[in-house]
Amino acid sequence: MSTDNLLFAKTHEWVKVEESDGAKIATVGISAHAIEALNDLVYLELPEVGKEVTAGESFGEIESVKAVSDIYAPVTGEVIEANTALPDNLDSLHEDAYINGWIAKIKISDDTALADLMDKAGYEKMCAEEG
Repeated sequence: MSTDNLLFAKTHEWVKVEESDGAKIATVGISAHAIEALNDLVYLELPEVGKEVTAGESFGEIESVKAVSDIYAPVTGEVIEANTALPDNLDSLHEDAYINGWIAKIKISDDTALADLMDKAGYEKMCAEEG
């Protein structure tokens, strides 16, 4: 998947927004930059289907041998699907974070948080500035 059409949060989640039956659905994952920084992944906690999430709040967790990091919801809405195959195959995050490495799909109930997300160029600039 090309990352050109993705949006990125300052907390390193990526978002792909699509229309489905008149609703906006956000597919959410963790950026390749963040996965590379975490390195040896050992655990992933997915959000529960049906859970209401709020943009900017933690809705999951990822753990590496180095650290535990929260996964933040980049949008507000209801989790309608979680990638249940992912916790047993964390290597797929390293292989392609943007195809098989998605975390959850969220039916957006309030799209105002989309304005706070960055395009690919903005995200790459932020990552470069972080060092």
